[in-house]
Amino acid sequence: MSLNLSEAFKPHPVYLHDDDHINFDSVQEVPDSHAWPQVVDYLSDLSDVDSVPIIDLMDPNAATLVGNACETWGVFQVINHGIPIHLLEDLESVGRRLFQLPAQQKLKVARGPDGMSGYGRARISCFFPKLLWSEGFTIFGSPIEQARQLWPQEYTTFCDVTEEYQKEMKRLSTRLMWIMLGSLGITEDDLSWAGPKNKYEGPCAALQLNSYPPCPDPKIVMGLAAHTDSTLLTVLYQTNTSGLQVFRDGGRWVTVPPKRGALVINVGDLLQILSNGRFPSVLHRAVVHQSRHRLSFAYLCGPPSNIQISPLPKLIDQKHPPLYHPVTWNEYLGIKYKHLNQALSVIRLFKPQDGSVDMNDMKRMKVGC
Repeated sequence: MSLNLSEAFKPHPVYLHDDDHINFDSVQEVPDSHAWPQVVDYLSDLSDVDSVPIIDLMDPNAATLVGNACETWGVFQVINHGIPIHLLEDLESVGRRLFQLPAQQKLKVARGPDGMSGYGRARISCFFPKLLWSEGFTIFGSPIEQARQLWPQEYTTFCDVTEEYQKEMKRLSTRLMWIMLGSLGITEDDLSWAGPKNKYEGPCAALQLNSYPPCPDPKIVMGLAAHTDSTLLTVLYQTNTSGLQVFRDGGRWVTVPPKRGALVINVGDLLQILSNGRFPSVLHRAVVHQSRHRLSFAYLCGPPSNIQISPLPKLIDQKHPPLYHPVTWNEYLGIKYKHLNQALSVIRLFKPQDGSVDMNDMKRMKVGC
């Protein structure tokens, strides 16, 4: 992880103080600090015909299916992706072990003012008047420093599993990005920094472990508020409890049901910029359950922090002018931490000539973010 990206986080710390941290395991009713207005479309019918595409990466038509899913949904699930099922199960096991620790033990590795790694709340929480019903643990590179504090004698298993998972995710995310971009006719010559033999520092990435504890009244809390990811793409492994929802045209939320061994792929803001708006960054959120503990693991993949991201020239012509100003991931994170879900609008070059509102902007406004 480059120092440049580290610097991008420092002006926007998210503190976790003892006085506003609650012990989710012992709470009997939702405190006012966590009580949101009624969550509409709390859990949609899992048999809904309008469902997120599930794509077999071994399918000869996988590239076409991925491109279509990126354009129409901004999200899809993949199977036969090459990640061993035992590694997914091992990650879930060490994740549960982490979040089952006593609250005061987890707070020993809380992110500090200058810290990027460690235990804490979601970074988007500062944008909302109510707190989120979740906790997280962020890993940049090796988690050994924090793991030693959590398990002085038994930290190696956690490190071994999370480091192996990051290694596999780096390989898969690179493969997926080229499938996605390849569906638009983009080659390594068009994007040299993202190629397997790039001359730059390589992509930046983080692993985010998320815990959504059971809640006595899940309809008045939010596990993770509506947002888009400030990434190229995000690879999410969700355990066998539903909770992830994506926003669809028509103003409704669609649940992404867990499928054993499947991974959810989100288009991020930077890929929307690269694709000149062809691939929309998906707005998503997480809801919680009354009796079930849900875990998810998000691998957040971005470009080298000092590489300028702008609409690819091959996707620009007279009918399709460039929609966004060039921006580095470092710079974009700063914009995101000021404007959250309007960040893409801030760097947009122009509004539609007919005066209409950009569809993705409208989606963000509809959910009040």
